[in-house]
Amino acid sequence: MSAPVLHEFLTLYRDAIIDDTAARALRRGSPLLSVEALRNGVPLFLAQVSETLRAETESGGDPFPTTAIADGATRHGAELLIRGFTVCEVVHFYGDICQSITELALAHEAPMSVDEFRILNRSLDTAIATAVTEHARLTADKTSLRETERLGKLAHELRNHIHTGLMAFAALKGGTVAVNGSTGTVLGRSLTNLRALVETTISEVRLGTTDQPRERMNVQAFLADVALSARLLAEHHEIQFLVEPVEPRLAIDGDPQLLGSAVMNLLQNAFKFTPAGGRVCLRSRGDADRVIIEIEDQCGGIEVGEVTFSPFTEKRSTNRAGLGLGLSIARQVVHAHDGEMDVRSVPGSGCVFSIDLPMVLEPAPLVA
Repeated sequence: MSAPVLHEFLTLYRDAIIDDTAARALRRGSPLLSVEALRNGVPLFLAQVSETLRAETESGGDPFPTTAIADGATRHGAELLIRGFTVCEVVHFYGDICQSITELALAHEAPMSVDEFRILNRSLDTAIATAVTEHARLTADKTSLRETERLGKLAHELRNHIHTGLMAFAALKGGTVAVNGSTGTVLGRSLTNLRALVETTISEVRLGTTDQPRERMNVQAFLADVALSARLLAEHHEIQFLVEPVEPRLAIDGDPQLLGSAVMNLLQNAFKFTPAGGRVCLRSRGDADRVIIEIEDQCGGIEVGEVTFSPFTEKRSTNRAGLGLGLSIARQVVHAHDGEMDVRSVPGSGCVFSIDLPMVLEPAPLVA
């Protein structure tokens, strides 16, 4: 019995090619979800390649239109994006198919002719190019939509705070109300929220750059600088603000502006959710080779899962001033410094947000 030509081989051994392609994906560490995507996409591609081979062979070598393969690969590129494939994995996907076809054909003594190999590779080139193009297009569209939504929410919050602040300023300028009354409080709150939004946005921009300056930071001096601005916020919210003594030799390496913004974000939340007359405490300590910075408030305590670090969410209070970006950006900053951020509840009292960073211990001063 003569060996089947390649287009017959693809039909006859379709299931074996699919299984071998899936096995290759598993050996590369692809998740089961990705393997399912392989099983969905390989049959269509094999059928199209088989038809291309048959048509070109029977037509005496006239090129067969690649439209069908391109259309199928476009749809599959979109499916792979939905299933979590990266562009690199899309390319691997089609490379696995080619290796499976080649090795199984040799194993079953169905060698390819030069023309068949050329047609197979041309089909693969078409599929890879169109699948990757569609994957990249949809990825760009998704990123653009997400960025548009983010900017829209930011602009909305900025407009609201500016409008409120201008109304309060107009009332104060008219001289009918006192600056130390409720109208002055409204103006102060608007300016505070505007500053928080601007600082968060600046931190987000700096996180997206490759130029993030690092320097040796004495923790005692660093927290003292943060506390200067925080005290004004505490007075505005009528909160008692305590800063516990810091061991003078503790130090960290990092970007002072980014880390300062992260700590200030946590303090702003603590002031916002602690009732007037309550207390917020800022402290730090060394623990083995780590520096732990903690902010404890008196928000009344939280339930497990109530606080989220995702952007644009806020679950700790009915006061939803701001975008809810603070916790998310703060955590990104901490992660960029090889640290961790966590929260724990103090039932009936409040909660404690902690920042855990690598420690650098400064040398002790020389004794004369």
